[in-house]
Amino acid sequence: MTDRERYEAALHAMQTGVAMWMEFDPKETSPKHLRVGINSALCDSTALAKVLIAKGAISEEEYIKALADQMEEEVSRYAQRLADRGIKAELV
Repeated sequence: MTDRERYEAALHAMQTGVAMWMEFDPKETSPKHLRVGINSALCDSTALAKVLIAKGAISEEEYIKALADQMEEEVSRYAQRLADRGIKAELV
C-alpha cells in the first residue's frame, strides 16, 4: 500500500471515529466549531508544507508519508476515545 493509499484509508477510518463520537458529544461537531477548526488547520499545514518543500527541507513524498503516519495516529486516538466509553471498534 502506498503512503497516499495509507493516508486515504486512515482518513476514512478517522471519519468513522468522528461519526461514532458524534453520538456521545454532538457539541464538538457543531457546524461552526468544525468549520473554524478545519479552515485553521488547512491553512496552517498547507503553509508549512509549501515552505518546507520549496526550501528543499522535505520532499513531497516525505510529506505524504508524514500525513499518512499522522492520520493513522488520529485513528488510534478516536479508537481510544471510543474504548474509554466502553466501545471497542475497529475503525476502517
